[in-house]
Amino acid sequence: MRTFRYLDFITASFVAVLIISNIASTKILDLRWFTFDGGTILFPLAYIFGDVLTEVYGFARSRRVIWTGFFWLIVMAGTLWLVDRLPAASDYTMGDSFHAILGQTPRIVLGSLAAFWAGEFVNSIIMAKMKVRTDGKALWSRTITSTLFGEAIDTAIFLLIAFGGVFPGALLWSIFKSNYVFKVGVEVVFTPITYMVVRYLKRTEHSDVYDRTTDFNPFQMSTGETR
Repeated sequence: MRTFRYLDFITASFVAVLIISNIASTKILDLRWFTFDGGTILFPLAYIFGDVLTEVYGFARSRRVIWTGFFWLIVMAGTLWLVDRLPAASDYTMGDSFHAILGQTPRIVLGSLAAFWAGEFVNSIIMAKMKVRTDGKALWSRTITSTLFGEAIDTAIFLLIAFGGVFPGALLWSIFKSNYVFKVGVEVVFTPITYMVVRYLKRTEHSDVYDRTTDFNPFQMSTGETR
């Protein structure tokens, strides 16, 4: 396997964004035009990282990074669940606060995991296939289109699993719109930066993968690539 100068850093950053976003999601924000969980502020970067990974290193390596993030999300959720249920020290007085903030309910954990897995793979597959069809041109069209679909699936799955039947439909729709518009908006605003990062990585990593014969099965862990 080839070694890359920045792939490890991007992978670590991707996982960090996922973990931080999930913890920050325990607070709901009201920012005039937008109402969403705190994790939404940072989470769009996960899709930007996903775009960069697929564009530069190809779907096969992006797939491995997505699974890496999924694994550590499970570890985080399991650790918080275990710590929340273990007995606290006699002089520890913040047990109720810890439970309220970090003792995530099973529905929220399941919703977060399912939404991330589905949304990221949809985003990456669309990016890879559009790159082949456009012959690598119009990067902006791939990043925005993949985000439009990926974020829609991500947000819808999370809200339905985590809060379906708990919140009224009107509130769920309002939260969905706020989340979706904000996340897609961040992608659009960051497009010039995405261009600069992609150009730099392609030049320094000597990698510009076209997934012409790649197996897009998300459970296939091969790193084979076609240039």
